[in-house]
Order: sequence, then structure tokens, then C-alpha cells
Amino acid sequence: MKRAAAEILREYGPFPDAERVNGVTYDGKNVWFATGDKLKALDPESGKIVRSIDVASHAGTAFDGEHLYQIAEDRIHKVDPKTGKVVATIPAPGNGGDSGMAWAEGSLWVGEYRAHKIHQIDPETGKVIRTIESKRVVTGVTWVDGELWHATWEGEEGDLLRIDPETGDVLQ
Repeated sequence: MKRAAAEILREYGPFPDAERVNGVTYDGKNVWFATGDKLKALDPESGKIVRSIDVASHAGTAFDGEHLYQIAEDRIHKVDPKTGKVVATIPAPGNGGDSGMAWAEGSLWVGEYRAHKIHQIDPETGKVIRTIESKRVVTGVTWVDGELWHATWEGEEGDLLRIDPETGDVLQ
């Protein structure tokens, strides 16, 4: 496994009314982040909050090109970012033990924190299509340029791992 230090390009925050950030996604214009009871849109150029939607937001956040998806305890809300309305709800695969989430290949990819799993799920039904096992706690999930990455936290150490989406093998 290749190991390298990440380069931080820019940091945002702290945000006065957000104790922590529970999920992050990008819609091509704004960075959306989950704060527990709100989804907030941040303009990455100015670093300012430009919008806020009242919706439970306890873990991962994803964007499919049209809708935001937000983990709220044991379910996933599909949110219309234009209106702020929840337009659908599906069960979360970890029944409340879910962590990060990403959109790729027409599916949602949802981390199950302590179970060390990443589930590919159908965004319409919540049905698990397949599950990838990880050797570490899964705290975040993302796809970048066709590659699956997940964040981990064990003890006092965190990593960002690129993994093979078929086998779960760590590639970087």
C-alpha cells in the first residue's frame, strides 16, 4: 500500500452555530454540510454560508446531480435543494450505525461505522446491492474520478484510504 501525506488546500470554519460537521458533498457550485439539524450550503470562493435547510442531518451527505441525500439516524432523506423539502425517505443500511455517504454509479454508497462496512444501495428502495468489508472503522465515503475512498478512525489515528470497489482491498 502506498502511503502519502495529504495536502490541505484550504480550510473552512469553525462555524459558530455548528458543533461539528457530520457530512459533506459538493453540488458543482456549493459545498453542502450536515450540522445535526440543518444542511448548510457554503460558497467555496467566499467561505460564507449562503443557504440553510432545516432537515435532520446526523451523518453522511451526498448529491446525485439533482437531489441531496442526508442520513438522519436510521433513514436517508432525499432532499430537493431548490425547495428544501424531503421528497422521499429510505431505510439506512446500518439502522442508525451509518457514517459517510457518496453518490456514484447510480447508487448510494453508505459507510456503516463500527461494522467496518461500505454498502452500495439502491437510492429508490434502500435495498443493499452489495457490501464491502473494511479492516477499519468507516467514518466517511467518497468517489473521486472513478475511485472509491473512505476515511477511517481507529484509536487516535485517522487515514484516508483508496480501496478497490470490487474487493475492498486497500490500494493507497
